[in-house]
Amino acid sequence: MFNAFKKKYDRTPEGEEGRVPPGQYVTDKFPVLHYGTVPQYTNVESSWDLRAWGELEAPARLSFAEFRALPTVEITTDIHCVTRWSKLDTQWMGVRFSEFLKAIPTLTPAVKYVIAHCEQGFTTNVSIEVLMHPTALLAYKYDGEELTPEHGYPLRLLTPGKYFWKSAKWLRGLEFAGHDKLGFWERYGYNNNADPWKEERYAD
Repeated sequence: MFNAFKKKYDRTPEGEEGRVPPGQYVTDKFPVLHYGTVPQYTNVESSWDLRAWGELEAPARLSFAEFRALPTVEITTDIHCVTRWSKLDTQWMGVRFSEFLKAIPTLTPAVKYVIAHCEQGFTTNVSIEVLMHPTALLAYKYDGEELTPEHGYPLRLLTPGKYFWKSAKWLRGLEFAGHDKLGFWERYGYNNNADPWKEERYAD
């Protein structure tokens, strides 16, 4: 199912040719862009959890300790922001989305979309097919270190092959749905598909 997707987004790690979408420039920096203020946690081990609901057999909740006990992987991938910067060979650690599904009740056959719910009411939406790709993570480390608060501590989505706003920071819940629901930036005119290679920055 994912062969075409894999060929498109698994880039050779050497050189920039063929890796930078149209209209993008490469940076070594990691710019900070987000909606709202940066959440602060005083005791993340007891105050944070990750919830799942919608089209699954029963709602689920994983505590901080339960989530961190799930099998983890490290990946290297390029990221592309709608504001036109690209950062190559970024290194992430976290739980594959497909692995996370093993820790929650079974999804119903109706599931086609996932809506990420984050702190301060931020949401974004993506198809279940995209998140089943092996580079889709629930990420909590960047470049070998815990995410900084500005980049989404304690957890963010890492969504392959999409503009970076789809990789939502400060993740708190995943809603499984049979139909699409526009997220925060999508409701404000950003393109729902968000493919950098097609320059799908804004809605038509």
